[in-house]
Amino acid sequence: MIFRAYILLCLGLLSCQIPQPAADFATDSMQHIDRMESDHARDAERKPAAVLEFFGIQPGMAVADVMAGDGYYTELLSRIVGPEGTVYCQNTSIPLRVFADAPLTARLANQRLANVMRLDMEFEDDGFPTDLDVAILVRFYHDFGWQKVDREAFNALMFASLKPGGVFGVIDHHAKAGAGISEGRSLHRIEADFLQKEIEAAGFVLEQQSSVLTNASDTLDWSIFDPEHEGRDTTSRFVYLFRKPL
Repeated sequence: MIFRAYILLCLGLLSCQIPQPAADFATDSMQHIDRMESDHARDAERKPAAVLEFFGIQPGMAVADVMAGDGYYTELLSRIVGPEGTVYCQNTSIPLRVFADAPLTARLANQRLANVMRLDMEFEDDGFPTDLDVAILVRFYHDFGWQKVDREAFNALMFASLKPGGVFGVIDHHAKAGAGISEGRSLHRIEADFLQKEIEAAGFVLEQQSSVLTNASDTLDWSIFDPEHEGRDTTSRFVYLFRKPL
């Protein structure tokens, strides 16, 4: 009887030490009672649980949501990293001026997401966080061409901001082969190989890619804002996990 009790105790201790899968944390964050209805409406096409599981987001992490827009991913990241973690929600002046400032201000009002630090700053400004576990850039690299962002300096900044072994997760809309970044303003798309080469030039290694947002029916020749199509969340998007080497 004593031996049986000892075995059960050991099994209980072992079960307590098994980490919760990243998918569980991401799914829990999606189902949080305090999420906005407008966010829920975007979940089906964005598949954030699968995306954030792929990027390996875990409680206690320091994560940057780069060009976070209205904070859709910021809120999910906040729920996942929890009170022991920190999320840096960064935007430059262009998205803030055009669409992001008011909804982001409402999202973060009254310390609603207490572990989120809002950073309204340009990439060349001092003060971007360092020692990050993960940085994500969702559907914005394509805009860096027409916005005249120094992409070499930006990629160097992302590299410097991450811990050794840290993850730079990038999602963007597929363009046709050979398009480079030339359709960034017209179609809001970018060639995946072009983006990969630029980011790898900063020292990153493309470790994995996910097909979770691939849409084989996307003809790659229409703007994400084209009213004749179903919208930006129905494009074929690449999901890249870059790693800063140890």
